[in-house]
Amino acid sequence: MSHLDRRSFLTLKKPVRPLPPVPDQTLIPLSPALEQKFAARQASPPTSGLAPYTGPWTEDEVFHLLRRTLFGPVKNDVDHFTGKTMEEAVNEILYAPFVPPAGPVNDYNNANFTDPDVPFGESFLDASYAPGAEIYRAESVRAWWLRQMLDSGRSIREKMTLFWHNHIPIQFSEALFGSMLYRYTNVLRDNSLGNFKTMMRAITLDPAMLFYLNGYLNSKFAPDENYAREIQELFVIGKDLPDHFTEDDVKAAARLLTGWRTDGFTTFFFANEHDTSDKQFSSFYNNRLIQGKSGPGAGDAELDEFLDMLFDHSEAALFVCRKLYRFFVYHDIDATTEQNIIVPLAEVFRNNNYDILPVLDILFKSEHFFDVLNRGAVIKSPVDMVVGMFRLFGVQLPGNADLFDNFAISFQTNARMADMLQLIGEPPNVAGWQAYYQIPTFDKVWINTGTLPRRGQLIDNMLYLGIFGLNSRAFIDVLAWASTLSDPADLNTLMDETHQLLFGLPVSQTVKDSLKPILLSGLPNDSYWTVAWEQWEADPTNQILAGIVRTRLQAYLKRVLQMEEFQLC
Repeated sequence: MSHLDRRSFLTLKKPVRPLPPVPDQTLIPLSPALEQKFAARQASPPTSGLAPYTGPWTEDEVFHLLRRTLFGPVKNDVDHFTGKTMEEAVNEILYAPFVPPAGPVNDYNNANFTDPDVPFGESFLDASYAPGAEIYRAESVRAWWLRQMLDSGRSIREKMTLFWHNHIPIQFSEALFGSMLYRYTNVLRDNSLGNFKTMMRAITLDPAMLFYLNGYLNSKFAPDENYAREIQELFVIGKDLPDHFTEDDVKAAARLLTGWRTDGFTTFFFANEHDTSDKQFSSFYNNRLIQGKSGPGAGDAELDEFLDMLFDHSEAALFVCRKLYRFFVYHDIDATTEQNIIVPLAEVFRNNNYDILPVLDILFKSEHFFDVLNRGAVIKSPVDMVVGMFRLFGVQLPGNADLFDNFAISFQTNARMADMLQLIGEPPNVAGWQAYYQIPTFDKVWINTGTLPRRGQLIDNMLYLGIFGLNSRAFIDVLAWASTLSDPADLNTLMDETHQLLFGLPVSQTVKDSLKPILLSGLPNDSYWTVAWEQWEADPTNQILAGIVRTRLQAYLKRVLQMEEFQLC
């Protein structure tokens, strides 16, 4: 990028990109049975603590672990982890080797648009800022990010990347520069299982964050308080305290952060725009005084002192541990949970200098995490529901064989999640998605009169049509998926395995009995399914036999995937 290009980027107004219309958000009441379960969880929350879990290690525990730490259970993963101990399973999920993925490329050129600087199939990550192309590049990054989740395997890293994106968010539409957005996702991904303090330093100076919260305009002549407020209120300390930081603390932090600039690729410090006066903080921070500094190293030195001050406060560890708990375990934190879980986790966090892995290690191996009261107690987010469904059913995208279709199908999938109120790269504001903080609704905000029909429509579409590119489509191949089950010819075995994989809670025999006629097309004996399956299996190219089995499976899964239990994890 030339000097002129960089300066033109800095003087551009933030683009305003229209977002999908927000559906009506009237909450839909759950069934009496589920309301009763959630009410019971509220009335009598678990009293278990962080002692290592020593209970049974069966498929039930594996399903719970995978639903919470990965994007849903996949049968091969369930079989894989059932053959290990609990400790081995958690270790593999947490400590999986990390190989940074290849970055996105121009997969968006089409009949109506051609990137002026980047040929099709080549990387745009070092290309100059191009106003007309950036919306396509940003969508390419978003589509690429979705595919990282779909291909996340047996590692928690992508789930943690999503967690940090909710915790330290930017909105792609407010910082529309594809290369810059990609680098933001890498800050989250690279640091997702590392050191939180290190991550916060990196994100403070990240070009996308500097642009999103106006840090690149922050000057001693006109201090900007946006980031200075959010790093305290939303990222590190929190605001729900009887005594908290003051407005003067925000102003002092804003002056401390003056002088940082970005060209969208790198961040640099302008010493002549930095406020060199002393920064006095309130009693909340033990009246900490950060002496003003001058010269090229002033910005780094004062930033490090500021971060030390934030992380010296006991609330920093407590605040982040509460966020982790709400994301991975349960939204409500009562006094018992605070004392038994949050306080000791925060102590682990502080004692490990804010390394993230020790906290997750203890939490996911604890008796509290595997407590039966915490299972099936959370409503899936749209990302969990969609990515988990694609992974569970082995939905295939074209990949590098057809770059444009790969982008087009990913783009459409993201649009479906946007209709459900969770578009990656586009949280509604700097606080993240409401489901993780909005008292008292929390995760129930995902299910309302606008979003629930969208979930059903996507399920129907994936079962019967799929999402189309120009040359290919992504869809649920019910025959291929059923063939992966242990004994698909046995009706009861097929149903039991399906319900285990799909349902966050077990269902009664009465429910199973109501579903069975769908697979039997109303016929009276289980053998009608067995005969139909074995006839097709013996002659898989016979389209009539295939159609009989496929139609029954589609109708059955349509009903199963519309059930409340599928929306739980």
